[in-house]
Amino acid sequence: MLLEGWSRSRWMVTAAICGVLTSCAAGPPLPPSPKPGPVVTVPAPETGPILYTSSGHLAMDAWRIDFSARAVAAGHDRALVKSMLKDIRPLPLWLGTEVQAATAPSAQAEFAKPIWEYLRVPLGTTRINSGQAKLAELSGTLAQIEARYGVDRQVLLAIWGMETSYGGFMGTDDAPNALANMAVEGRRQKFAEDELYALMTIVEKGYAKREDLGSGWAGAMGHTQFMPSTYIAHAVDFDGDGKRDVWKSQADALASAANYLARSGYVKGQPWGLEVTLPADFDYSLADGNERRMETWVAAGLSPITGGAFDTKGAEFAELWVPAGHLGPKYLLFKNFNVFKTYNRADSYAFAVGLSGDAIMGKRGPLTAWPTHLAPLTVAEIRDLQTALNERGFDAGVSDGIAGRRTKLALAGFQKTQGLVADGYPTKQVLALLTTAQVSGTGTN
Repeated sequence: MLLEGWSRSRWMVTAAICGVLTSCAAGPPLPPSPKPGPVVTVPAPETGPILYTSSGHLAMDAWRIDFSARAVAAGHDRALVKSMLKDIRPLPLWLGTEVQAATAPSAQAEFAKPIWEYLRVPLGTTRINSGQAKLAELSGTLAQIEARYGVDRQVLLAIWGMETSYGGFMGTDDAPNALANMAVEGRRQKFAEDELYALMTIVEKGYAKREDLGSGWAGAMGHTQFMPSTYIAHAVDFDGDGKRDVWKSQADALASAANYLARSGYVKGQPWGLEVTLPADFDYSLADGNERRMETWVAAGLSPITGGAFDTKGAEFAELWVPAGHLGPKYLLFKNFNVFKTYNRADSYAFAVGLSGDAIMGKRGPLTAWPTHLAPLTVAEIRDLQTALNERGFDAGVSDGIAGRRTKLALAGFQKTQGLVADGYPTKQVLALLTTAQVSGTGTN
């Protein structure tokens, strides 16, 4: 019995030891299996037409669906296209009942006002004093920009003043919305759509965020009012923060404008224009928009209004311009004047840039008084003048209400047939004569 009990006890101890060893060899107990979580389903990418909430304007809605499809097909990100266009709304300026008058080129101040009235603000005391303050405040930055790009500082300040009053008003519109309205309105649809593509590229390349794209009424952006395509081609990061920020960085905006003007052919130090005096018997047909050598102008009797000899800093060619006819100021215009017009094609705009830049540097002009006693024509009257000139064989081009170079050349041709001074300046007096005079023969083109 004792032996049998001892055997049983030994077996139990042995079994216990084996159990412990087996447990040690197996390691710690495994944790309980986790409970299965919810199945996450990744939505398939959207396809087909992008869906939008209606803008409240049927033509805008139809254009948006069509343009969105073309933008995506052209390779632009679908989500970005939608973010650009989902909140567009019709603007009264573009799609209201007065749109043709409000946004037509002839309605812009540089075309609609007599030039002396147009110049009143850019040459006013407030604008020039502000420009001189900026000249002092940003002297170091302007010197660096001038050295890098070869554009005179007063020109940059003048353009900045003209475009946004030194950043005082850069516009309250959203650039995609402004350009969408322009596209829907239709007269410049391709231009507006190309600028929208450029806006998408700006965001896709990380130059700006969607919410940064504030603009003026026609989609121009920032301190110096760059259109999106101009931004892509010429905007620079001058302050070195990694952004081409024409909205918040004055240095970037001014350097971008300088880069644009330099690439357009600006020549540092050369004049944009010089006010001149003409001999009493001068042939105003030479004020025909053609450039001639300075030697030719000197031989024709032109001289600087301030006296002495011409100092053009190497500029060899100039055209004669009489913006208010033979009774007003006369200017020789040089290459830099035409470079200003890459910003705005109006002669009066480029003239304002040149004059206000000079004024910021302390040089006021013009010295000759404006003939404010003459009655300038309204836009409607200019159309009548153009129509009458065309009917009489003097090629004034399209009757668009803008008295540009072609219209003035045609008018000068008519004036010659009447024995008048052929300065091409349109007034109510010459319009009355044109509509009543009997002209023999045909005009000149």
